[in-house]
Amino acid sequence: MPRPDAPRLLERVHEAVRIRHYSRRTEKAYTSWIRRFVVFHGRRHPEEMGEAEITAFLSDLATRRKVAASTQNQALSALLFLYRDVLGQELPWLDGIVRAKRPQRVPTVLSRAEAAAVLDRLHGTPWLVASLLYGSGLRLLEALRLRIKDIDRPRGEIVVRDGKGAKDRRTLLPASLRRPLAAQLERVARQHKADLAAGAGSVALPAAVAGKYPRAPWEWPWQWVFPATRLHRDRNTGRRRRHHLHETVIQRAIKQAVRETGLAKPATCHTLRHSFATHLLESGYDIRTIQELLGHADLSTTMIYTHVLNKGGRGVRSPLDEVE
Repeated sequence: MPRPDAPRLLERVHEAVRIRHYSRRTEKAYTSWIRRFVVFHGRRHPEEMGEAEITAFLSDLATRRKVAASTQNQALSALLFLYRDVLGQELPWLDGIVRAKRPQRVPTVLSRAEAAAVLDRLHGTPWLVASLLYGSGLRLLEALRLRIKDIDRPRGEIVVRDGKGAKDRRTLLPASLRRPLAAQLERVARQHKADLAAGAGSVALPAAVAGKYPRAPWEWPWQWVFPATRLHRDRNTGRRRRHHLHETVIQRAIKQAVRETGLAKPATCHTLRHSFATHLLESGYDIRTIQELLGHADLSTTMIYTHVLNKGGRGVRSPLDEVE
């Protein structure tokens, strides 16, 4: 059987991903894993391979490359997508492949004082984004992908669009952030006005929205709350536009703030989200409410934060502390 060349296969992967409206990150990850799978087996076409080759590839990732369980599972998801959605093959044995078990670890959590100390060492946009991670429980990219229309100041809510699992949800807008956020929107409005005057001012939109509302990319409600500092030229449309602020800007700022506080904990942007959930539990809010605010599909994911209710050793008092 003649072997189609790799570019044609990857073009089919790109098309299948975009039809299903998967994120660009998913598209990039899937194509990368499929390419690595093909190269691993001497550039054989996937249609010529099957269970033995997939198992060998996944085993190599685990044993020789020693990748994390989550990485191995991502590779498996990419291959499942390749065979089912690109090649159109229903292979029952794929369902029998066991996914690597991710280790259950207690999340790193800051105390209220530690969270305040980190925020105190941030300024400007990094401070505001970090405050939303801790004050609203947002993931970093959820915060950076906020658009003007997603901020509901009268109701004190934030609408998270197309979050993890392609779901929308509502979470709280802290009262203490209303004025700083209003000031941010005023700055963005001035910048947007200047961009429009310079022949720019558009943003990327989901394909369905852009097709239905051709003028939407230039309209105020669709602009980013945290736009990038520089314009770029979109390679698909040729338009000069702004992307949202890159996540590394916030990651670097928080890493430096953590270092300045002298914390011994490996705190990151996501630690602020963990701390949000933990502190709500400590304050007595019910687990279902916290699940909704975090956008967890499964309650068991939220349950990991109940470790804080155990108070160390499930509330047991050590006999050593009874010694006088």
